[in-house]
Amino acid sequence: MVIEVGARAPRFALRDAHGRTIEGPDARGGRGVLVAFFPLAFTPVCTDELRALDDDVARFAAGGVSVVAVSVDSMATLRAFGDAHGLALPLLSDFWPHGAVASAYGVLLPDRGWADRVSVLVDATGVVRAVVRGTDERPRDAAAHDAALDALDADALDTAAPDRG
Repeated sequence: MVIEVGARAPRFALRDAHGRTIEGPDARGGRGVLVAFFPLAFTPVCTDELRALDDDVARFAAGGVSVVAVSVDSMATLRAFGDAHGLALPLLSDFWPHGAVASAYGVLLPDRGWADRVSVLVDATGVVRAVVRGTDERPRDAAAHDAALDALDADALDTAAPDRG
């Protein structure tokens, strides 16, 4: 079952396409981090989706949200994928133990061996504030991620509002 809004996001340490260990979810002093799970590199829908997400990284950063993309592909595959498509966003390998992070987030599809197309927006305190799902045929789009960012903004407003009780 996919992690729910309000749950504490599982911590992880994964290697990126260049072999660096990235710990997460880490808002790096910002408001949050978007952990975007994707099935497999070099597949048509994933390629289009990751290109679009990469184009939006600066917009997320302007709002204080960092972005990482996670798949069960190996580091070498992710490096070739990132290089082939000029992707700048961090591509993290959940290769071994196979899909352990995807499983912790409830997005591993064990019958297929890869992660489902799901983004999880985690706030700076480590709490899940939004979950965005795609389908096999359709990527998550900018509007869905914008709605997730709006949920982060709405939650911040709710937290900051004085108790009227």
